[in-house]
Amino acid sequence: MIERDRGGRIFAHLLLILGVLIVAFPIYYTFIASTQTIQTILRPPLPLTPGGEFAENYGQALFGGVGRIGGVDVGTLLFNTSVMALGIALGKIAISLLSAFAIVFFRFPFRMFFFWMIFVTLMLPVEVRILPTYKVMVDLGLIDTYAGLILPLVASATATLLFRQFFMTIPPELVEAARIDGAGPMKFFRDILIPLSRTNIAALFVILFIYGWTQYLWPLLVTNDNRMNTIVIALKKMVSFADADTPWNLVMVTAILAIVPPVLVVVLMQRWFVRGLVESEK
Repeated sequence: MIERDRGGRIFAHLLLILGVLIVAFPIYYTFIASTQTIQTILRPPLPLTPGGEFAENYGQALFGGVGRIGGVDVGTLLFNTSVMALGIALGKIAISLLSAFAIVFFRFPFRMFFFWMIFVTLMLPVEVRILPTYKVMVDLGLIDTYAGLILPLVASATATLLFRQFFMTIPPELVEAARIDGAGPMKFFRDILIPLSRTNIAALFVILFIYGWTQYLWPLLVTNDNRMNTIVIALKKMVSFADADTPWNLVMVTAILAIVPPVLVVVLMQRWFVRGLVESEK
């Protein structure tokens, strides 16, 4: 039995290692390409070891600007994308927390009607409302602004539903005890509900940050100035139909740098992320 278990563990580890290699190899290959000259990239096969252009390629991308996107450096693109992703994640969490708090702990006319109206928006794809939303952004003068990038994507029916389901597990005795101690609604929300929800908040933050980071269609519509582009939009603009016109070394650098922030968020918050997904005892 012990030998069989040991053999199963070895087999499982081999499968995991194989899976990691399959997933990681394209990223490694991209990193290798980011350290090569454009001439080396255009003459396959590409070496499997890093080249000698690491400092020059990354320095040019981060501080020198890229010609096909108006000379904007990747540092500016990373900043724009970070602001957008953080704004969307934090905005969605804040609005969803308050919405779920109102729906669960307050009694007012048409309470469940408003909840189901929020829930129904899950069935509306972004493309259905993108034209009227764009018209509103134009009328408000929010084109080429961070507010224009963030505000239309802040509302989240999914996060509201998840927080509502969690708040419904809060014992009524806890609510009554807080009321007896003189805690008002916002004090109860701030001192009791938010600390109890921290694992859920962390898990949602990771998901929503990556959602905001990878947005393509809305930033493409709402930004005309190259200096307001996100890194995903810039990657598309950098690639030409002709290989010779595309700075592939800088494209690979930009792709690697675009991967780093989401990976850091997942790695740094993985414990909270897993707990938020699987923890059932509150």
